[in-house]
Amino acid sequence: MFDKFVPDKYFKSIYDINYESLKGSGIKCLIFDLTNTLEPEMVKVPSRKVKDLFEDLKDMGFKLIIMSNRLKGVVTPFKEQLCVDSCYLSFKPFKHKYKTILKLFDYKDNEVACIGDQLFFDILSANKMNLTSILVNPIGDSKFELSRLNRKLESVVINHLTKKDLFKRGRYYE
Repeated sequence: MFDKFVPDKYFKSIYDINYESLKGSGIKCLIFDLTNTLEPEMVKVPSRKVKDLFEDLKDMGFKLIIMSNRLKGVVTPFKEQLCVDSCYLSFKPFKHKYKTILKLFDYKDNEVACIGDQLFFDILSANKMNLTSILVNPIGDSKFELSRLNRKLESVVINHLTKKDLFKRGRYYE
């Protein structure tokens, strides 16, 4: 049961991911979580650094999608300024939006990688769909009560995974 929480890859941040390696392994689409993956929770628009990364990734030929459990009004400025597709109110870790993306863009599960900062939402949902799951460290603290509760529950899972030597926070891998 706990193996569904183990990410396929683990990096410090979105800027440390080996995108060339992902491209070489057949990944065509990158689905990014928004909050605390691309920008801290209270940031309303993408930074120049995120914009530059997304331009580089587009130049490499990746399809980029932002998937968030947040409201449309939070996601739209990122969608528009980064010129990418997006899914808001995604209800991760449920599979519906992932299935829609695979069907809409005609991707196979081995052609999509999901990048996020939360085991319970980003990693679990990617693993349930057999997509490549990539965990990054959160880049900000959460102000939302549900997110703080999630982090506490996540620490219980991480402690269990660490004891079984399946995952350890700070031990990055490709």
